[in-house]
Amino acid sequence: MPDATDRRILRQLLADPGIANAELAERAGVTPASLWRRLERMRETGTIRATESRIDWRRLGYEVEVSLRFTLDKTDPRAFDDFIAAARRVPEVTEIQTFLGSVDLRLSVIARDMAHWQQIYRESILTLPHVTDSDALMLVSTIKDVQELPL
Repeated sequence: MPDATDRRILRQLLADPGIANAELAERAGVTPASLWRRLERMRETGTIRATESRIDWRRLGYEVEVSLRFTLDKTDPRAFDDFIAAARRVPEVTEIQTFLGSVDLRLSVIARDMAHWQQIYRESILTLPHVTDSDALMLVSTIKDVQELPL
């Protein structure tokens, strides 16, 4: 379990993932050597799994984001595996999630514009296997998007 110093380090990493180790050590109140040991331990234990970049798709020309919810035909034992394999092959699918309840899966899909969305929908989404029901929600705005937990 992370101690108070580990939590300070994690808070700083969440606030500024690209921070240099020297600056991180200073902000967390530890020496660079201590910081290195703590980071290595947190990586080894899986507390820190990766340092990742978050891409703003809109800045790359993808103006449309759609969340699709699917219910699958659960009488077919391959339904989930087949659906997920097919969804992974759609380049514009940025996220695949599975759920318990009336919705089985959710896909996040990005498109350059509405014409591109229609092309993706007709050529890739409608052809996904084992779908018994689907629902689409188009993103209008993001009010809160944080990856932080209160540490």
